[in-house]
Amino acid sequence: MDMPMPVTMKMGDLMSEEEFFQFCQMNDTLEFERDSQGNIILMSPTGIFTGEFNSQVLIELGIWNRENHLGKVFDSSTGFTLPNGAVRSPDVSFVTSEKWDALSKDELETFGHVCPDFVVEIRSKSDGLRYLQDKMNEFIANGTKLGWLIDRFDNKIHVYKADQSIVIHDTLDVTLTGEDILPGFSLNPGALLK
Repeated sequence: MDMPMPVTMKMGDLMSEEEFFQFCQMNDTLEFERDSQGNIILMSPTGIFTGEFNSQVLIELGIWNRENHLGKVFDSSTGFTLPNGAVRSPDVSFVTSEKWDALSKDELETFGHVCPDFVVEIRSKSDGLRYLQDKMNEFIANGTKLGWLIDRFDNKIHVYKADQSIVIHDTLDVTLTGEDILPGFSLNPGALLK
């Protein structure tokens, strides 16, 4: 059976933040997000090709951060509570040390109230492009300063910026930079796929 992903379960305000966190913990073999209206979004696991590619991007960002010590790097299983109330899990993300240090101990053990400064979404076979574009726009609207949507199926990269501009590259073989958000960081997604 081919079920389009992601699937949204209409919930409204039936669950508080704490109840949603507990729901996710009780169902820890499943991947969930929550939109700003409180609806639960059931995500599909990625295939192994996409998972390996996600890992390569995460490793490159992690190496850069180990050398620069400017914040924290997160994988796709990390949930962030955005200012609009949505709980989102980008494939790869980065939060500055300043934001990290401002989080309480309780927030570090839940879906902390922080919007990543940098996010990467990598389109998998089960991801709808429109869904990912909306998600990237939501990150930017909530405070993300730079985002990359890597679409290996359409061979495009969408670069989202804090001023809400979007630059589209019609190839994966391009060197992307972290600009002033991640100074000195660069990545060529096409080279990672070879």
